[in-house]
Amino acid sequence: MPLEGSARIVGELASHGYNAEREAVTLIATADDPTGTLRAVVDAAGPDTIVITAEDVQTVRDAAPSSAPVPDPKGTATTDAETADTDPSVSGGDSTDEPTNGATAPVETGGSFERSGDRSHRSLDIAGDITGQSTGTGEYKDFVKVFRDRYDKLSSKLRGRVNHRPTTAIESMAPGSEVAIVGMVNDIRSTASGHWLVELEDTKGTFPCLVMKDRDIAELVDELLCDEVIAIEGTLSDDAGIVFVDAMHFPDVPRTYEPSYADRHVQAALISDVHVGSQEFMHDEWDAFCDWLYTEEAEHVEYLLIAGDMVEGVGVYPNQDEELDVVDIYEQYETFNEKLKQVPGDLEIVMIPGNHDAVRLAEPQPGFDDELRSIMSAHDARITGNPSTVTIEGVSVLMYHGVSLDEVIAELPEDKASYEEPHKAMYQLLKKRHVAPQYGGHTRLAPEEKDYLVIEDVPDIFHTGHVHKLGFGKYHNVLAINSGCWQEQTDFQKSVNINPDSGYAPIVDLDTLDVTVRKFS
Repeated sequence: MPLEGSARIVGELASHGYNAEREAVTLIATADDPTGTLRAVVDAAGPDTIVITAEDVQTVRDAAPSSAPVPDPKGTATTDAETADTDPSVSGGDSTDEPTNGATAPVETGGSFERSGDRSHRSLDIAGDITGQSTGTGEYKDFVKVFRDRYDKLSSKLRGRVNHRPTTAIESMAPGSEVAIVGMVNDIRSTASGHWLVELEDTKGTFPCLVMKDRDIAELVDELLCDEVIAIEGTLSDDAGIVFVDAMHFPDVPRTYEPSYADRHVQAALISDVHVGSQEFMHDEWDAFCDWLYTEEAEHVEYLLIAGDMVEGVGVYPNQDEELDVVDIYEQYETFNEKLKQVPGDLEIVMIPGNHDAVRLAEPQPGFDDELRSIMSAHDARITGNPSTVTIEGVSVLMYHGVSLDEVIAELPEDKASYEEPHKAMYQLLKKRHVAPQYGGHTRLAPEEKDYLVIEDVPDIFHTGHVHKLGFGKYHNVLAINSGCWQEQTDFQKSVNINPDSGYAPIVDLDTLDVTVRKFS
């Protein structure tokens, strides 16, 4: 059967145990006889060969007799960019860039290109990885440590903005005194008169704070979650037993924040929720995405960041076994690895786990164990924990799968957080400087010696998945992206009214932080 597109070529090479450079695949695809050229490349490969290079393919092409001119690798055919359809952003992200469909032509008939192969300018560092660092045993002291660490980290971002006093000191102050408290939200409740009583806790004790319903700040109470850290300023009541709140502050991203940019034009593809093993996994759309990565339009895509749920998993939701195409969890990862081999071998790949993956559900989630890492060996992908901060050529990307988005969307008003605009829920996490602020809710959280879920340093990009919805925008100059999924609607999703945004790949220019969404469905 003739080869059809770059994905088929990569798959054939992978079946022989080889990875391949992007330019090598392009040279095979543009040969007079791609099938014969591939066979000759495999035959010529030495016993120690792991990656098929462009030089390997060019050597075979130069040695082969040809009755027709060899196609120019730079090509003159119409490219995907010239024939692409446009499609508006699914969730109305704040960016004005319009998505385009890059899946209209395989590489043989679309444009191809030559790559320099110079990777010396690349840099990739990972911070905040829990993998191998987990010490929590579930004992009482572990909970004390994680909450104290959270309070210390977030209160330090607030104390410079208010004249904070410990709760014990406020108890001894005179009625009518102006006071400020930095505390963790311990309780939120309404009074009989419709006002709001917010109880704050610091390391010394608790103190009640009353937000009057007719004050402008009353609407901020709707944004509060238990266990987040805030600061309030106000006045002590006549009996000094309560604070009347005049102002409320969040740790937040400074409005003056200036992101970092790459020193050259380079792009990263941000995807999540691949869900290999599901009957609804989008095979054709994934192949089209991989084919596009070999085209001239994708020449500057050098990084691929996958924010969790590589596979569908087993037993994640009721009757899931009825919707599985691959029922064994290890076979799911083996299948995912084959799909990953279709991606150009010269991309730098970073992956974190999600709630469907075979790791502990409690966050922070460590990266995959050694057995699963050995299965997912394609392209020597970097595997790290959830969450982690990945710095690419000076641009920091906070990768978090996003389970807490369900909780934020459920707790906050629709105009503040919704599934249709998931990036707005991400804004709330940036405002609270914590990826999962509410402890003891639906999001499973593990007590550790320190709180790995605090957003200590402001990222340039915040990348999540989980909710299967596409949305992006900027919050105080931080680019927030929820990248959709690669799974069509399942019966379970229908039962809970989830209509996924499937087959999209947001592409970020790291030198400008502009976004283009490529549609492959």
